[in-house]
Amino acid sequence: MDCIITEESFDWFTACWQDNKDGLSWDNFFVLPPWLRVWQQVFAPEARLCFLAGRQEGRVIGIAPLMLTEHTASIIGSPDVCDYADFIVAPGKGTEFCTALLDALKERGIEHLDLVSVRPDSVVMASMREAAQQYGCGIACTEDEVTLERELPANWGEYLQSLSAKQRHEVRRKLRRLEEAGAVDFHFVEDDRAVPGFMDIFLKQFVESRDDKATFMTEEMEKFFRSMADVIFDAGLLRLSVLELDNKPVAALIAFDYNDVTYLYNSAYDPKYSSLSVGVLSKALCIKDSIERGRKKFDFLKGDEKYKYHLGGQEVQLYRCQITI
Repeated sequence: MDCIITEESFDWFTACWQDNKDGLSWDNFFVLPPWLRVWQQVFAPEARLCFLAGRQEGRVIGIAPLMLTEHTASIIGSPDVCDYADFIVAPGKGTEFCTALLDALKERGIEHLDLVSVRPDSVVMASMREAAQQYGCGIACTEDEVTLERELPANWGEYLQSLSAKQRHEVRRKLRRLEEAGAVDFHFVEDDRAVPGFMDIFLKQFVESRDDKATFMTEEMEKFFRSMADVIFDAGLLRLSVLELDNKPVAALIAFDYNDVTYLYNSAYDPKYSSLSVGVLSKALCIKDSIERGRKKFDFLKGDEKYKYHLGGQEVQLYRCQITI
């Protein structure tokens, strides 16, 4: 059965996600319309965006949210702030959609498809490679960064038991030391009016905690973080948490809550309290909260920082897939 490809608008893309009447698998947080909208507005307001939708008998079976540059297409976003990239497809329709997509890209004069930071379980790796091989394309998939994640057990005690004896002892010891240092409060932002104040705290701690983070947080990046926080909070997908000691904010986390998964997007802490391990403890408490709310997985996202391994994270290799049409 033929798959017909049409080009759609950003508004159509958003509406398709909101009603999802065709049963697409919107598994990848970083291709959700609110996320891509704020990314495009801040980083690429003049970019040529192209939403290619595939239909069979009137039903949408796949969407490729693409950014076109001369003869190259890539998924909207950038790897410095978008941890994963992928297409959106209906279950079992990946290869059919990707084959039709290659036809549509060729017709538009696209010669290269550059797909960065794709997971091994992505549509790109599971279906696009197969479609490209059948199509006769050149394919080069190379290892990119790693991401870390872990399945979450039913309760906090089981989680602690799942850690190595050394790390279990360390988490308990550090929590005890923090509690001995003063009154501890770990809470989440519940009111949208508190989001700007949270971001003030987060950004101040972020640039003070490490030199590389201060370099990363340019004016443009700060604009993105603030805009993203407002948009994703309004979408009901944001978890902003603060760790306080004696009523003073000592660490802050930005996480996403989507499809029973907590995504730890970024973190910051007051370096004056580094001796109390407030950075890693804020993450441990975020894991504890995720378990208590019944989440199934905790995704530490890209990067091989040591604390992710200490808290039980397991590596998942990411790939860059380049296709010559």
